Formats: sequence, C-alpha cells, structure tokens
Amino acid sequence: MILCLATALVHVLLVFLHVAPPNPVSRQYSRQVNAWVFPLFEQNWRLFAPDPESVNRQISARTMRTAPDGTAQVSGWFDLTAVDTAAVKHNPFPSHTAQNMLRRAWTSYLETHGGDDQPRSQRARMIQQYLRNIAADRVAAHRHGTFDFIQLRVISLPIAAPATAGGPRPGAAAPKPAGTRYLPWWKVAPHAAG
Repeated sequence: MILCLATALVHVLLVFLHVAPPNPVSRQYSRQVNAWVFPLFEQNWRLFAPDPESVNRQISARTMRTAPDGTAQVSGWFDLTAVDTAAVKHNPFPSHTAQNMLRRAWTSYLETHGGDDQPRSQRARMIQQYLRNIAADRVAAHRHGTFDFIQLRVISLPIAAPATAGGPRPGAAAPKPAGTRYLPWWKVAPHAAG
C-alpha cells in the first residue's frame, strides 16, 4: 500500500514537472523527468488545440534476407498503412493502436531525426527502434518467410485546402506535390513471418 502511494506521488510530481513551465527544479531534474515520462506518459495539448494533418502518408515496408548462397533477397513493398485502414474501416470501436500507433511513431521519428535519418539523442534512437519494431512485427504477422533487415518507404500526399464558395482563397498556396522518402535498411532480430 505504501509503495503504491509513493509510486503514485512520484508519478504525479514527475508529470507535473514535465508539463509545468520551465523552472529551476524542472531544469535540474530534466533528465530524470524525461526518463520517466517518455514514451509512456508523454503529455501534449493536442486535445485542446488539435493540429490536423496536412498530408496523408502511406507507409510501406520491404524486407531483406541473406540466402544461404550469400545473395540478398528483397521482398516487394508491404503497405502498413492499408493494414491500419482495414482495421479501422467499418469498425464501430477501432483500437487506438490501429488508428494511431504507426502514424504517431512516424511523427515522432520526423521530430527527432529531421531529414537525414541520423539519431542525435537517446530519445531519437528509441523512436527509431520503436518504428522499426512496429514495422517488423506487422510484416511478420502478414507475410511468410524470414527476414533480417527492413526498410520503410513513406509517400506523403498533400491534403488540398477545402474550396470556398467564391473559389480558391486569394493568396492560397498551391498544394505541394507528393513526396517519397526511403529510410535506410535497418537490421532487425531475425523474424519468422507468417
């Protein structure tokens, strides 16, 4: 009982220090606070000030394994986003993981890696591992065979601004063209798919 109460109090204190405005205490213990909060107790204000997506992303993965003769065998692309979409469509109570896990992992990856795919912090390495594990587990659940490496491809399709009754808004920027980003090959623990 006392251990549960102490854990609850420490949790509340650490989360409070995380969401509170910067102060000497939160700065001094920022490493400990972040170690407790991320990734499970992350706090943000998106519930009150949502940041709607301005692009649709199609995240696909392909795998590679080394054959006994030493040649690399690369699979075709597997659409991870389509798996999530199928799990949500026509489901009155879709799971949070089907709706958000892959999308949030990709958003976090963008925030921590930028455009060069180089992790510059422990959090960035953790997010990269998280994204890699999600992709590897989903491919393994839907394909047969084994693989040792995985690569992601992200196609970004801009969402056009809604048209107004009087036509396009003056000065409205034209939507950006679709973009494709290939991530590097990542080593994974050998997965037996299917």
